[in-house]
Amino acid sequence: MTEYLVRGAAPLGGAATDLLLADGVIRALGAGARSAAGRGAVVVDAEGLVALPGLVDTHTHLREPGREDAETVYSGTKAAALGGYTAVHAMANTMPVADTAGVVEQVWRLGRDAGWVDVHPVGAVTVGLDGTRLAELGAMAASAARVRVFSDDGKCVADPGVMRRALEYVKAFDGVIAQHAQEPRLTEGSQMHEGVVSAQLGLAGWPAVAEEAIIARDVLLAEHVGSRVHVLHVSTAGSVEIVRWAKARGIAVTAEATPHHLSLTDESARGYDPRFKVNPPLRTAEDVEALRRALADGTIDVVGTDHAPHPREDKDCEWAAAAFGMTGLETALSVVGGVMLSGEYGPFDWSDMARVFSFAPARLGRVADQGRPIAVGEPANLTLVDPAARWTVRPEEQATASENTPFVGRELTSRVVATFLRGRATVLDGMAVPLDPAAHR
Repeated sequence: MTEYLVRGAAPLGGAATDLLLADGVIRALGAGARSAAGRGAVVVDAEGLVALPGLVDTHTHLREPGREDAETVYSGTKAAALGGYTAVHAMANTMPVADTAGVVEQVWRLGRDAGWVDVHPVGAVTVGLDGTRLAELGAMAASAARVRVFSDDGKCVADPGVMRRALEYVKAFDGVIAQHAQEPRLTEGSQMHEGVVSAQLGLAGWPAVAEEAIIARDVLLAEHVGSRVHVLHVSTAGSVEIVRWAKARGIAVTAEATPHHLSLTDESARGYDPRFKVNPPLRTAEDVEALRRALADGTIDVVGTDHAPHPREDKDCEWAAAAFGMTGLETALSVVGGVMLSGEYGPFDWSDMARVFSFAPARLGRVADQGRPIAVGEPANLTLVDPAARWTVRPEEQATASENTPFVGRELTSRVVATFLRGRATVLDGMAVPLDPAAHR
């Protein structure tokens, strides 16, 4: 395996130093890195760059199997590597649904073959995402994919009895239920956030209480059975307060915010542009402010992209007919950094970015070799970021197979320059480095 001498990087935005990546780990750090490097080591000039532990996404839709017209494991994980990720959790709403050991192992092996990032399949909570019968939770946990996160994302586990049984079941192997909090009876036909803008546009509203009611129910169920629950894509100020209350009570709840919910509001829908149609919907400026402050103070634990690619025909249509969802893997770090590193939300710095993008997501998914400190002997999962970079989002230049980004044409700050997966470069100089099968494993 190629050795890399990374010269002058600033781990977590601190003092600049050198790192030697060799044999899949950080072999040396600091003054001894140059002398420890072999004569054939590739030198990476990282002066002015921030070094982060490889990013871990808790919420990625890779679409394969079944919707390869929108994304494949290969294209989606390549996009992830370019976005600085070394691991992603692939959601279960594929075709067929990832509700058996066979399907999750298929996704896991596709990820290994692609080689861009580690792919951790998320298992469905219920068979076919139908919300009635528990899926093969134990078999998926015992499979080669070692599933620890289970979700019917895209649909809510609305039946409280089913949710209770799922929470009880996953305790046996330290799993977690990741809930898409949406009371279906309150959101039938909904198109966007219920509020002033939806009334003016004449679009059916998705009320905040439909999210908040499910979160309140589920944290109480998690407390009752002594299990872990994770709330996906929190979007309202009320949801933040419920999660904050539950944590203060000692309930084992974690929460996620997406880059788009941290940066965009329902005002974006005024042009009826389906790129801004997402579930849960973009909320108000007050909700966005609450999410940002919750991410800063730790009430919200992780940033999850909810990367949801769609083929052009599913978005290039009228609003009511369009699919819900946005891409996000290649823009997430820049979008969130642009919002949270401004100083407006307290002393939120690059170490906090590592917390919400790497350390906490790895703990959530029980991924032992990701989200590790930048230290000698640790796995060399590393992301180098240029904090001074300015770049414009152009869908045609992205690796994802779909173009439904809400940030098209926007100038963003900071950009990933290099990504290393266990010491192997997957991205160098901002360009993807394809896997060499002969050198892999």
